[in-house]
Amino acid sequence: MNKHGRLADFLQARRSQLRPEDVGLQTYGERRRVPGLRREELAMLAGISAPYYARLEQGQSRNASREVLDALASALRLDESERAHLHALARAPKRGRAATRPRAERIIPATSALLAAIEGTPAIVLGRRSDVLAWNSQGHGLFAGHLDPDSPHRPGERPNMARLVFLDAHTRDLYTDWPAKARAVVGNLRLTAGRYPDDPQLAGLVGELTMRSQEFATMWADHRILACDVADYEMRHPSVGTLTVTQQTLQSPQGDGPVLVVATAAPGSPSATALSLLARGTELRATAPRPRQDTPARTT
Repeated sequence: MNKHGRLADFLQARRSQLRPEDVGLQTYGERRRVPGLRREELAMLAGISAPYYARLEQGQSRNASREVLDALASALRLDESERAHLHALARAPKRGRAATRPRAERIIPATSALLAAIEGTPAIVLGRRSDVLAWNSQGHGLFAGHLDPDSPHRPGERPNMARLVFLDAHTRDLYTDWPAKARAVVGNLRLTAGRYPDDPQLAGLVGELTMRSQEFATMWADHRILACDVADYEMRHPSVGTLTVTQQTLQSPQGDGPVLVVATAAPGSPSATALSLLARGTELRATAPRPRQDTPARTT
């Protein structure tokens, strides 16, 4: 984030991504020093004064009305998720306000019961920073079979799906169209950052990924928002081969708790067969006797 603030960053980035021809403006062949719309052009499209819009981009005004924000959202061609994100940024706490310590994330017994009830269908529970709070055996097998299945139960060792997508070779190879999955992860983190602007752990995660992954840094800089409620992904699983799954993200109506991500395949499809094979394999591993740990003989 630059010195002007999150709202200013977002407005600058999204303005630079709009070309005059995208919004029906004639340029008559003039050469432009920078890509995207000029401030005065966007202000004109939104029906506000150019000096006032400039103050918004410079972080000098943080009290934009809902009507002004809606006008800017329309001028920037934002979708519903992006529009909601713009409003969230405008509502962000002002500097100097004491940040509240985020509550530790955990699943409630009802969520554990739900995971048990859908055993046989891959499912994982993610916190707002994409930490894995829980998974059933099929969810572990599909998304992260190379990791310790008990790791979500240890808060200090919980896997983080954003970190896995960008920094873990196994997870990267899992998705045939990795860039699409990566953009979805970044877009979702952008939404979360707008809702929780003072979360130090979220800021730390973003900082870590920015430093360790140039691809993440590039995607983060364009301020794209993506609400991934339903998405299809082709996966190259090391145990059951290539399959296509639909990942659905389910959350409470308030949108402020953990989310449940469930993976399904079209009934009767080869991908459904692959998921069945995966479920059978995880069941066999779960019931297999563990290797005997023989006590070494004492020597005298």
